[in-house]
Amino acid sequence: MAEYKVKVTTGTMKHSGTIDHIYIILIGTDGQSERTELNNVGIDFITGKTGAYKVKTSSSLGKLLLVKVEKDPFLIFPEDEWYCSKIEVTTPEEEEILFPCYRWLSRGEFVELRGGKGVKFMEEEHPMLLNHRKTELRFKKGSYQWKIINDGLPHISHFKDVFELFAEVRFSLSKSEEYEHTQRMITLELAMKGLTEPGKKWKQIEDIKNIFQFKKTKMLEYVSEHWKEDDFFGYQFLNGTNPNVIKRCSKLPPNFPVTDEMVKPFLETGTTLEKEMEEGNIFLCDQKIMDGIPTRQKDGNPLYVAAGLCLFYKNPEGKLLPIAIQLYQQPSEQNPIFLPSDLETDWLLAKLFFRSSDLIQHQTLYHLLHTHYLAEVFTIATFRCLPTIHPLYKLLIPHFRYTLHINILVRKLLLSPGGALSESSLGVEGLMELMRRDLSQLTYSSLCLPENIKERGLESIPNFYYRDDALKLWNYLNEYATAMVDYYYTSDCDVMKDIELQEWVNEIFTHGFLENKRSGFPSCFNTIEEVAKFITMVIFRVSVQHAAVNNGQYDYNSWIPNGSLLLCKPPPAIKGQSSMQTVLETLPDVEDSVKIMSAARILSEKYTDVVLLGEFPEEHFDEPIPKEIIKVLQADLSYMKEEIAARNSELEMPYTYLNPDVVENSVTI
Repeated sequence: MAEYKVKVTTGTMKHSGTIDHIYIILIGTDGQSERTELNNVGIDFITGKTGAYKVKTSSSLGKLLLVKVEKDPFLIFPEDEWYCSKIEVTTPEEEEILFPCYRWLSRGEFVELRGGKGVKFMEEEHPMLLNHRKTELRFKKGSYQWKIINDGLPHISHFKDVFELFAEVRFSLSKSEEYEHTQRMITLELAMKGLTEPGKKWKQIEDIKNIFQFKKTKMLEYVSEHWKEDDFFGYQFLNGTNPNVIKRCSKLPPNFPVTDEMVKPFLETGTTLEKEMEEGNIFLCDQKIMDGIPTRQKDGNPLYVAAGLCLFYKNPEGKLLPIAIQLYQQPSEQNPIFLPSDLETDWLLAKLFFRSSDLIQHQTLYHLLHTHYLAEVFTIATFRCLPTIHPLYKLLIPHFRYTLHINILVRKLLLSPGGALSESSLGVEGLMELMRRDLSQLTYSSLCLPENIKERGLESIPNFYYRDDALKLWNYLNEYATAMVDYYYTSDCDVMKDIELQEWVNEIFTHGFLENKRSGFPSCFNTIEEVAKFITMVIFRVSVQHAAVNNGQYDYNSWIPNGSLLLCKPPPAIKGQSSMQTVLETLPDVEDSVKIMSAARILSEKYTDVVLLGEFPEEHFDEPIPKEIIKVLQADLSYMKEEIAARNSELEMPYTYLNPDVVENSVTI
């Protein structure tokens, strides 16, 4: 007789356990075991617990290949899903093998698990395993399908509702409960304050603070007190929710006729605009991508949006200050260049319109398209093209947790009728056009942070904490990805022969970037270095970059005078005729302001079911070297937490959004 020792671990999530009957069959090169029920005295498969069992066979099964797990009902009790984390088997030859599972099993369902060592297609040695690999991919390609939601946009998953998703990609029960509770509480709080009345306009700026009675943050309070200040306006383009658009300016665009005489009062004494551009102290933000997109109407009246240009000056103290704003692309008498010396409310309105367009770009392009939609593309391609035993599946799968679920919810929350983005000045049709324009000109280098920073000329601008923290995280992730790829691919030839890897990147190129060869996105890999860089980009985008554009939304984007998704009056065409009443009339009404705030709060709320960057509660790797590589990443992130804490302790406005303590491993909210 041969005896196999089996340890079965149940997940830690709410209701992970089961009272149903669990059976396993061990399958080896020399045969398979009998179907054996795992049953000890007392209750088995308790949430968070590991049970030990024995499976006996008449002789050794040879090299253990698969573990088949089956689940049958217990008496007449209702459905009782079970979350199996992993199964560990010790063979009669004392070999210990990890079989990762990390999925829910329903009644009548079975799953065949492979050992934890990562194996590429060309390394398969047994026909049974090769067949298992092909069968798994056929099933997943049928289960995860592409859908074209809109011409010119990345393709999405075919799932229409979260209830259609497989259990292993849905929110946990606790996450769903918290998410729904947050929505209910926000609605209740605002109703109690009488802030849901349709059509009611703000009477004074101070009244807007009533929205935040139930949830305040230090940064939100700072924004509400300092939103009028020019240095805070400039600071937001470096460290707010959209640090993606500003760039160094060495020559003014021909359609932005700012003269030296205009801006001389705002520069250091004795210098000129030309000289400051030469010295790298002038920066530009150009919203030309929004030019010509029609706005929607609300209650029969048009809404308004700018497609402006803003010139910034880095003064000797290192502060970034706006010195000229033009709100439309073509200069004219009706499209003046606004200056800090203009009437206070004229300058406030110019900044409000520019920030509001920046907010639309942030939410639609840099948040929704560049993180959520791309994360969905990466997720579907991974499920379809990489079997669970592939080393890059093991490397990537922690970074796609909950992504399909949250994207279905986000499309409903933001883009459905009544959603915060669909109610913006551009409306859904305008936003789709904005995304189409952006995707058509999106480049691979713009998604690779070191190249992005260099292309925008932002290597040395001071007080750019997003850049400082994000570059460190990019480098840590690149070292991590490079070490993992180097371990599993010994030569460039290995990369080119891996047909699953090549299909994976080609699906991303096809369905994410619509085969746009001008973009520079790869459609195949030729070298180990190319794979490592692409993996770095993927992990960075769905973790670090999402945290940068998501986590500060409630802080920065809830205070409507600091920027709004919709504006109700046109910007001043003639200077000197505005007032604070003009500002109030330009802002959205109370009901729309509440919608914007509510969306920002939901999307940046802290939930308890969180897996942070560098945490890997799911043990996919069984080899010592990948485990050591993970430990190195975790040590780097731990040291970075201390560095950020030390820096932030000396800042008036701490930059916290890329502290590894708050960066999630995946797009989950």
